[in-house]
Amino acid sequence: MPVISIETYIRAPISLCFDLARNVDIHTKTTFKTKEHAVGGVINGLLEPGDTVTWQAVHFGIKQKLTAKVTEMNRPFDFTDIQVKGAFQSFTHLHQFSSKDEGTVMIDRFEYKAPFGFFGMLADWLFLRRYMHRFLTQRAWQLKRIAEDKAYGDYEVWE
Repeated sequence: MPVISIETYIRAPISLCFDLARNVDIHTKTTFKTKEHAVGGVINGLLEPGDTVTWQAVHFGIKQKLTAKVTEMNRPFDFTDIQVKGAFQSFTHLHQFSSKDEGTVMIDRFEYKAPFGFFGMLADWLFLRRYMHRFLTQRAWQLKRIAEDKAYGDYEVWE
């Protein structure tokens, strides 16, 4: 199965980064380009172990829904969500956090299997892996901006 790993240094405390990463409202802000928003399960606030959330977004010009479940959480170091229903055959998304210097290293490890057998593997090779890498990188960058603004600036994340 393909694996995408994104490492981001954030100049903010680990607990803030962890909570922002599992916040449904912040997820919506960090994925604004795909118009992603929660339409089922937990639709705002912090995700907890066992919670599910159904996201609706536009990818490749098509409105799609995906339901994910938080299967593991070790606050503030890691949590895992898996696809319950959606476009992928399967995925596991591990979110890891560790303190470093005056901030946090956030690692997104996204392991997935494309649908449609051979055609899915071909799509993955042609464009899906690059698309998902860019999507996860942009989300991490937005999360970094929000966390650093919250820790050291005037951006009010929770209001």
